[in-house]
Amino acid sequence: MDKLEIIVAPDPRLKRRAEAVERVDRDIRRLMDGMLEAMHRANGIGLAAPQVGVLKRVIVVDVSQPEEPPAPLRMANPEIIWASNDLAAGDEGCLSLPEQFGEVVRPQAIHVRFRDENDAIQELAAEGLLAKCIQHEIDHLEGVLFVDHLSSLKRNIILRKLTKQKKLLATG
Repeated sequence: MDKLEIIVAPDPRLKRRAEAVERVDRDIRRLMDGMLEAMHRANGIGLAAPQVGVLKRVIVVDVSQPEEPPAPLRMANPEIIWASNDLAAGDEGCLSLPEQFGEVVRPQAIHVRFRDENDAIQELAAEGLLAKCIQHEIDHLEGVLFVDHLSSLKRNIILRKLTKQKKLLATG
């Protein structure tokens, strides 16, 4: 598989809903591996398939610290089956919105059901950064960006900056 490139907003592909994966086969495993490579190359902790131009319900996450061994999670068709009532606010960024950040409020803990890289159905309880990251990536599968959780004023400022940067890169 060629090296995957991360799409930068604004881009209409980031606003489309991804399609369910029927089963995790060799092609989906290759996609997951390519996504992990692209995510690590960009120093990210999560990536959704729509961010690399593939409208499939696939995400990868690795919130391990640099001094820890990698702990990648590969998820197809991730679905939140429980979310805590306790909410946590925190700054979020996104590889598709480089160098842009905003405070997003999300459930502090979740349970998620998904198909792993071996096509086995798994459930995972997550809290803190892992829960936030999984929710952020699942949003991408619905065509939702973290800026969609911000006020329209903040969202428009960020999207205008990115549009301007894209134009400068295209002419430069």
